[in-house]
Amino acid sequence: MDPVKQIAGAVSVLDRADVDTDQIIPKQFLKRIERTGFGEFLFYDWAKDRDWNLPANPILATGPNFGCGSSREHAPWALQDYGFRAVVAASFADIFFNNCTKIGLLPVVLPEDEVRALMAAGEGEVDLEALEVRFDGRAVPFELEPETRRRLLEGLDEIALALKESDAIARYEAERDRSGPALPVTTSL
Repeated sequence: MDPVKQIAGAVSVLDRADVDTDQIIPKQFLKRIERTGFGEFLFYDWAKDRDWNLPANPILATGPNFGCGSSREHAPWALQDYGFRAVVAASFADIFFNNCTKIGLLPVVLPEDEVRALMAAGEGEVDLEALEVRFDGRAVPFELEPETRRRLLEGLDEIALALKESDAIARYEAERDRSGPALPVTTSL
């Protein structure tokens, strides 16, 4: 995945609370395991409304409890494939939040009044290095676990993290090959 440092630009507004993953990407589009090609189906049922307009800007600001419902990985994939690089909300479903960070889509939690102010501003910058969202001449801090922040800044997905440990894995396997298989542990009753 690409490193995430600063994400700047126009803000797309989805002023709805409790948007679940089935609304983000309906179940009929979950038949593939590739991470790409889902953006065209983002908010599929809502997009049928002739008044629907959600531009593919770098930042999506949305209502609280975004990504609730089932734990489908396809929801962050669809958001990212559509063009979003950061999603700002007052709260997220935990599994959705974690799935976003695994692919380089930055979820940012701000107080609801600050999310509304960002929506009104229409453009902003999410700075992962500084842990700030900037808009209208203001800088609003946000928090992110240090290890998650490091992985995003360095562009490390789970495969890249495992590959960073290649030497340690090779040493472990060589030692195991030299010493033979571990003896089974038996217990007496």
